[in-house]
Amino acid sequence: MTRNTSTISPGSTRISTSTASLPVLGSGGFTRKLLWITAIATIGGLLFGYDTGVTNGALAYMVDYFHLDSLQEGYITFFLLAGAAIGAMIGGRAADAIGRKRIITAMAMVFTIGAAGCVAAFNLEVLLASRLILGLAVGASSVVVPTYIAEVAPHEKRGGLVSRNEFMLVVGQFLAFLLNAIIGNVWGSNEHVWRYMLAIAVVPAILLFVGMLTMPESPRWLAGRGRHDEALAVLKTIRSDERARAEIAVVEHLESIRAHEDRTRLRDILRVTWLRRLMLIGIGIACFQQLTGVNSVMYYGTQVLEQAGFTRNAALTFNVLSGVMAVVAVGVAMALVNRYPRRAFMLAGYIGTTTAHILIGCVGIFLPEDNPLRPWLLLVLILGFIGVMQGGLGPVLFVLLSEIFPLKVRGLMVGVTMLALWVTNSIIALVFPTLIKAMGFGTFWLFAGIGAFAIWFVAAALPETRGRSLEEIENSFRSRFGR
Repeated sequence: MTRNTSTISPGSTRISTSTASLPVLGSGGFTRKLLWITAIATIGGLLFGYDTGVTNGALAYMVDYFHLDSLQEGYITFFLLAGAAIGAMIGGRAADAIGRKRIITAMAMVFTIGAAGCVAAFNLEVLLASRLILGLAVGASSVVVPTYIAEVAPHEKRGGLVSRNEFMLVVGQFLAFLLNAIIGNVWGSNEHVWRYMLAIAVVPAILLFVGMLTMPESPRWLAGRGRHDEALAVLKTIRSDERARAEIAVVEHLESIRAHEDRTRLRDILRVTWLRRLMLIGIGIACFQQLTGVNSVMYYGTQVLEQAGFTRNAALTFNVLSGVMAVVAVGVAMALVNRYPRRAFMLAGYIGTTTAHILIGCVGIFLPEDNPLRPWLLLVLILGFIGVMQGGLGPVLFVLLSEIFPLKVRGLMVGVTMLALWVTNSIIALVFPTLIKAMGFGTFWLFAGIGAFAIWFVAAALPETRGRSLEEIENSFRSRFGR
């Protein structure tokens, strides 16, 4: 059955936004161009992953170097995530105002400055300030890169291409874990070893800056600014001529409607029922993802494994397996994300992570610390948790956030949503060392309780977006939820 949707303009003109009305995508040189654009843009995801993951192994050495207590230890991660919250909000708004490409290019420069500042830090204050700067780039990356990819991708490939950013994110974390293990085991006796770990991030930051100089602007952003000829020219480099003209026609039709109806201020968005509902859905799925506690494991995994019973060097080495599991899981998810409903992915993910939390808590609490099986069982369960989380929740979140918000306010709404995500993330990162010290592995039962609420939320509130164009999704929400 052919699905057809329409938007009713103020003059009652019906505009088709159905994906069925578009010419077949086909193949050709434009496919290679699209893959190249994705590869360059997702270096931002790799930096996102490396700069958040490198703390996992470097933190213990930083604690020793600066003589930090448990609260100050939390500051190291918290300041990066606080910066990310600010960067997500500023980045989304700025991307709407001046373009996706320009923000990603500027973001690469901030990555370089922040990483260099961390490496050169001579006291805790300078380190925290540099982590804050680095966080600005991390937060902007989390908003703008998935949005950019979603806007250049055809709907048939959007899920797979946007999820490549999550893949690069976990590759970045894996590289951080791997290089941490190598550097820590070889130069662990050097008090400056943590600087070596942090310095590596400068290289991909420079590659991202250079690469983005030759990338095109988002065609949908150009069309949204009335620059239709430029938008069509960009589309012709990543689509067949016939498909490019058909897509730009749909965008132009919707732009004529949005010129009368859409507003760009946050307070006006909150007054419109369907936009407010979408905002709450976006904030909900973003915050619940963080409340799985995944980043507590990714940031403090080495410390968790030490508490499980491994030595520091063994924990550094086995922590690499977390990165391997994340890469494999996201790779599998990328292959499946366009074949199955997004909601099914998220529900399966939350059921799996909640189950894993319960089991980790049981083993950590009830199995005696002198039992030789305890650390190995905890390692297996933590790896299972990471696999389910990254395979079921990681890529799909960013795909959904790049899909559900309307074009004219997409950067702003994604920015607000990611602000909520990073605030949640930063709070968890700040309190996790204290929680794990006070509650031990009972902390994972707390995450399990939150997971139960997440399952209910996704089942009750999350709409399905698979197989629909961005314009069709927007039109559907307008019709379903009204003004």
